[in-house]
Amino acid sequence: MPAEDKRWETLEALRNSEKGLLPYGASWLEERDDVLEQCRSSPKLSVASVWVLDHLLQPETQSSTSESLTPLIYGLTRDDQLQEMPVSPPVPSTEEETSNNNVQEVVQELTPEHTLLLLSPEATQIEGYVKKYEEVHRIKGQAELKHRRELQQKAVQSFSNTAAELLKRFEESLELRQRQEYEEMRDMMEKGSLEAQGRQEKLKEEHRRRAKNLNLKLREAEQQRLRQEELERQRQAESRERVRRLNCIQEEVLHLNMQIEPYFKQKELVGLDLSGYSNRGNQLCSLVSRVIKLKSEGGVPHREDILNAERALLQMRELITEMHEKIAAAAAEKKRMKEEEEKALQKKQEVKAEIVKPVPQEKTSRKEGLQIKADSSTMQWYQQLQDICDQCAASINDLNNSKDSKVKKIKMDLQKTATIPVGQISSIAGSHLREIFDKINNLLLGKQISSGGKLVSISQHPQGQDFVCYKLAEKFVKQGEEEVASHHEAAFPIAVVASGIWESHPKVGDLFLAHLHRKCPYAVPFFPSWKDGLPKEEYQRLLGYRVLDNGVEQQDNFLKRMSGMVRLYAAIIVLRWPYRSKQTEHPHELNHAWRWLAQMLNMEPLADITATLLFDFLEVCGNALMEKYQNQFWKMILLIKNDYFSRIEAVTGTGQVGAVIRLRQFLEKCLKEKDIPLPKGYLHSAFWR
Repeated sequence: MPAEDKRWETLEALRNSEKGLLPYGASWLEERDDVLEQCRSSPKLSVASVWVLDHLLQPETQSSTSESLTPLIYGLTRDDQLQEMPVSPPVPSTEEETSNNNVQEVVQELTPEHTLLLLSPEATQIEGYVKKYEEVHRIKGQAELKHRRELQQKAVQSFSNTAAELLKRFEESLELRQRQEYEEMRDMMEKGSLEAQGRQEKLKEEHRRRAKNLNLKLREAEQQRLRQEELERQRQAESRERVRRLNCIQEEVLHLNMQIEPYFKQKELVGLDLSGYSNRGNQLCSLVSRVIKLKSEGGVPHREDILNAERALLQMRELITEMHEKIAAAAAEKKRMKEEEEKALQKKQEVKAEIVKPVPQEKTSRKEGLQIKADSSTMQWYQQLQDICDQCAASINDLNNSKDSKVKKIKMDLQKTATIPVGQISSIAGSHLREIFDKINNLLLGKQISSGGKLVSISQHPQGQDFVCYKLAEKFVKQGEEEVASHHEAAFPIAVVASGIWESHPKVGDLFLAHLHRKCPYAVPFFPSWKDGLPKEEYQRLLGYRVLDNGVEQQDNFLKRMSGMVRLYAAIIVLRWPYRSKQTEHPHELNHAWRWLAQMLNMEPLADITATLLFDFLEVCGNALMEKYQNQFWKMILLIKNDYFSRIEAVTGTGQVGAVIRLRQFLEKCLKEKDIPLPKGYLHSAFWR
């Protein structure tokens, strides 16, 4: 048959048709199942196949068969039309019958059940592989899509939970802030309410007082014919009263201000600068005078003017009271200092007498036991330092006792400039130490230093340098007596600055030792001995106690002060100023610490004081002694633990065991660990040797 020969051409034509040229899309695998079912259905012939079939038929039968082929071909693409289409036989003609038979055969060959026979086995196999691959790929795509959806749901759930938690935290913080603001507002309102109530009470009291006066004036006004005239009279009377009150206040203020002037004579006796009180008194007088002058020019004085004037009067009274207290305290302090100087002079004379006296029993006492007092070389060194201090004090006597106001001003400026920076040193000074050192060092070098808005220099007075050195050394000792006694770690920053000043200015170091030995003879070490006829209070002063009018200070305060000064002395030995310009030796080397410790152990112990000072001294510079002397140091520690400690316990009373226990625990810990730790506060100073 003609159509059988050209079936491959027919398929090629169908492949090149409009629908045959449609591209294959991988996205079909993700579509719905009904689309996949349609894709897997039997292939259908397109409308374009009519044209192909027309060319396959004979020319003579083309016209007669075209009408019958059209519905058949369309039926191949639409099953519903093919089923509904009635098939009626054509006119009984031989040619037409032959043509219809041929068309039916071609249509039957092109139906779906016959189209599979048109493919070769290889093509069929490849088509099967392709369909299997598509099915597998579809299943994998669905699984991956499902997995991605699960991950997306988990991520969305996680983000939702995180957002919910963040929202909760934000709401909690918002509620907390609101509560805090509410509490602050409530406290502010309560405080304002209390203040308002206080002011209201004051106003009520004032109002009552003024109401009484007003009632009296109103009763008088009722007897007058014109109310306005009476009110004017009352206003004028009140104005005169206020002016009179202002005049009385001014008179009292001026009288109090004039009382300040006679005290300048007393300030020369006690060494005080009362210029601040005089300036403040003049300011208060000017304030009252300014109020009166303004009201005399402008009219009637108001109640606020009276209050301001009364406030100035109250301040003037407080100023006079404060000045009296300060003068009394300065007089008492001067009296005490004078007594101390007399006692120090007497003590120095006694020490000189002790040095001059021979000690024939020294060898015998060494054989029988320990020494009772320091050896002669130590006492000579002590006396040399005291002579240096006395000479310096005598050289600045003119500056101290001068009655010239300018000289007194220079003295006060120098003293403040030298001592205030030392008082600013504390355990938390940090990098501020260098500024303090530079200020003190520049002052001693003769440079001008800004202090209190003015320039101060030791060149302003011939005795300025000796005066600054003396006061500076005295202030360092006082810092050890007060600041270090209260805060042990403060010994290190103070010692760093003192060591640097000592290294640059050796005279300050000698004066420091002299003042230290006067207030703490155990820093020599030197135990003053009792003498017949010596008053008990005087002997207690020689031992370092403070003897006041109400008696001797308590033992705890005495030990605290001695501990602070010994700790400062030990810290100066082991520390030095790190920013020195050239490498020099330490002004007070570590051998002085060894000498102090050896001399202390060669003397009979004293109750409380020996155990306390040994513990403080070893805690501060024990590590440095261990590093330098090593085995010799440990031998000394064993000597203290095994031999000397029993002597300390023998002189210790029942209520004085605290210091002994601390010393024993310290020695046992050091011997057990074979190490002496760095003292507390060392890491904050960072200036160790």
